[in-house]
Amino acid sequence: MSPTYQPLFEPFTLKSGIQLKNRIVLAPMTTWSSNPDGTVPDTELAYYARRSGGVGMVITACTYVTPNGKGFHNEFAADRDEMIPSLRSLADTIKGKGAKAVLQIFHGGRQCPPELVPNGETVSASDVPLEKEGAVAPRPLTGDEIQAMIQAFGEATRRAIEAGYDGVEIHGANGYLIHQFFSPHTNRRDDEWGGSLENRMRFPLGIVAEVKRVVAEHAKGPFVIGYRFSPEEPETPGITMEDTLVLVDSLADQGLDYIHASLMDFFSQPRSGADTETTRIELIRQKAGDRVPVMGVGSIHTADDARRAIQTGIPLLALGRELIVDPDWVEKIQSGRESEIKTTLSKNDQAELVVPDPLWKAIVNTPGWFPVQEHQQ
Repeated sequence: MSPTYQPLFEPFTLKSGIQLKNRIVLAPMTTWSSNPDGTVPDTELAYYARRSGGVGMVITACTYVTPNGKGFHNEFAADRDEMIPSLRSLADTIKGKGAKAVLQIFHGGRQCPPELVPNGETVSASDVPLEKEGAVAPRPLTGDEIQAMIQAFGEATRRAIEAGYDGVEIHGANGYLIHQFFSPHTNRRDDEWGGSLENRMRFPLGIVAEVKRVVAEHAKGPFVIGYRFSPEEPETPGITMEDTLVLVDSLADQGLDYIHASLMDFFSQPRSGADTETTRIELIRQKAGDRVPVMGVGSIHTADDARRAIQTGIPLLALGRELIVDPDWVEKIQSGRESEIKTTLSKNDQAELVVPDPLWKAIVNTPGWFPVQEHQQ
């Protein structure tokens, strides 16, 4: 391996005491590939196995914590104890390849397709519908339902512990339920769960506190707790960089193992509400200080992209699409073959890349999402 890339392969010890063998993480990505009953099929296990050998940690695709939280067709479930054997099969697959296994727990809120949730009734912080034609307004959760929802995240965490995961990531990003409570665009409540920034943080921080409580009660050893967030929204009003830095400041005091900034471009700069000359990830790192490690993600395609990213002082880098396009990305750098990393795929590569049919169809039929060539170069 070139010494240039050595920093990517330094071990890293999280606050809980769990050590990662390197700084590269498989980012959470939906696969639309689970069974109708919410269990994980062999095709999905094979997909994870193919990508878990080189990275230090794998964050799974999101899994829903209540029946009305299912955000995707063929999403796998963590909403009931019957799912523990299925969840265990995924944890065992990832850990069997030498990576730490982290289960991402989630509720889709207003983004859930009505046909996937009981009685077609979607729920959210407020009755603000999605910005698309024909969208139905979600029903605002009651105070009692909010408390029950917080507990549901705790119950999913208990199942993750029982299934043998090394940790959980709370999915507070990308416009889903936790994000909907934090955002002034989707949270128009006038009770203790809405209005001021402090009130809008109450739901996310309540989930963090409940997850921590469950881990303290049920985990027999070190257990990772991470939190993913989206730094900004395009809407006005919406989440600003300023809002996010207040959230980061609070999250940094919670004893978390990491916070994960969901970005399309690692080096992107804020829209407004902060120093727009500085990258978002740098502002987040400055605010977090040495209180909590920051994980960055977004358009890290090559070994040199990763080297540049790690040089910013961000200790953990998550790769998503890159590890679909080239599952051997990490191993190629490690063995001095970084020039062989593939950055495009062809429509004939499915079998070689071990990608389940539903995900493959999405890849080849969604223009601009993946760099698809007609023939591999």
